[in-house]
Amino acid sequence: TGLPAAAAELRAKTAVLVHGAFADGSSWYKVIPYLEKAGLKVAAVQNPLDSLENDVAATSRAIRNADGPVVLVGHSWAGVVITEAGGDEKVKSLVYVAAYAPDKGESLQSTVSKFPAPEGRNNFIKDPDGFLRIDNEGIRKYFAADLPSEEQAIVAATQGPFHVRATTAPVSRAAWREKPTFMVVATKDSIISPQLQRHQAEAAKATTIEVPSSHVAMLAHPREVAELIIKAAE
Repeated sequence: TGLPAAAAELRAKTAVLVHGAFADGSSWYKVIPYLEKAGLKVAAVQNPLDSLENDVAATSRAIRNADGPVVLVGHSWAGVVITEAGGDEKVKSLVYVAAYAPDKGESLQSTVSKFPAPEGRNNFIKDPDGFLRIDNEGIRKYFAADLPSEEQAIVAATQGPFHVRATTAPVSRAAWREKPTFMVVATKDSIISPQLQRHQAEAAKATTIEVPSSHVAMLAHPREVAELIIKAAE
């Protein structure tokens, strides 16, 4: 499918992109040019990753400051964030990219517990303050296995430490139950089980694409991810 040429076809004006745990806003750098070319404005949120509440606050500020209507996009942990923050009336559609989509009252942890944990989760290291990071082997072998080694090195160096308290915080609403929802399933994901991703897509009756990707689908398959975001913006 070609990218739509005319911005006139787009209902949403701005794509608000929310990064996951162990990442920052630059994880969208390959997707952003496609979106801008299609006529979307883009805001990539910088989440503190220290609690669900603070990440939702950062995302809500970005939505507030964006030209509406908004298509709200989340990768990985940010699926939890957009599930909560996506209730904002400026948000017209949601895109989950290899992301968690908890139901009302669920946390990342309760969502994950439904399926066997993928092996990539064994490479998380916790510091004395309760922040997690992924060791270099974990980035190379599991988190971003299909990226060239120089890109893996950037992913490892720019990762945002993620506080364990965020994993048990429940969402108070499930925006995917209220709004048109689109999902990218990464079929070679070693961080979030592809089974869980498919199960969520079914529950959300989402418009879904599958890409043969590691967990970082927006870096490994940016064009396909961008096309789905543009579709959601229409």
